[in-house]
Amino acid sequence: METPALVPFDSADALASSVAAAWLDEIAAANGSRARHCVALSGGRITLKFFALVLEQARTRAVSFGNVHFFWADERCVPPDDPESNFAAADKHFFQPLGAAANIHRIRGEDVPTVAATLAQEEMLRIVPRNAAGQPVLDLIFLGMGEDGHVASLFPGEPESFVGDQAVYRAISNSPKPPPNRVTLGYAAIAAAQKVWVLASGAGKETALRESLKPDGQTPLARVLRSSKATVFTDITTPWS
Repeated sequence: METPALVPFDSADALASSVAAAWLDEIAAANGSRARHCVALSGGRITLKFFALVLEQARTRAVSFGNVHFFWADERCVPPDDPESNFAAADKHFFQPLGAAANIHRIRGEDVPTVAATLAQEEMLRIVPRNAAGQPVLDLIFLGMGEDGHVASLFPGEPESFVGDQAVYRAISNSPKPPPNRVTLGYAAIAAAQKVWVLASGAGKETALRESLKPDGQTPLARVLRSSKATVFTDITTPWS
């Protein structure tokens, strides 16, 4: 395992601002080559701050989102206007102010989880190029990290058979965090991405990040770091000490 790229910041504001600028660089580069930029978004406490800074910087830099296709790393199985919905937060705080609505591929949280997972997988495979293993190769996946080291809706303690599931999207029916029904990208799909950016921010997560950075760490984030091209952006103080 290579040592994960770790980028420390003094504050959540500095983290969100730097990652916003870096993402806009990625989008501008794709625009310059007239290529699609396929990204999967996540929820989390830092997300709203991140969205606000992306909007502010995009206006200053006049970066177009016309070639960006928006997917989700996970979604709660609730209606799209529910306060628990990751889509609802992105729609209110990002898409509506941005005025971008053409290339949004939300997970249908209002459907039965297995149906929503199947539809989300079909939609992604219709648009995103695949690797030799049949996994979609997203340009970028954003992930947060929970206090237990979970990412997307991949939680600690799953059986190995679930961890090795090759489905692009998986239905979750027993999430330890409410609501219990969710849809999530699987480990294989995350590993296939060109880049994975983890925004690890907030108090109470020091132990989880320290464990995740160990070569033999057992958290979901540790699994992602061992298998993907991941960079961890964090304002958590000296998690490796």
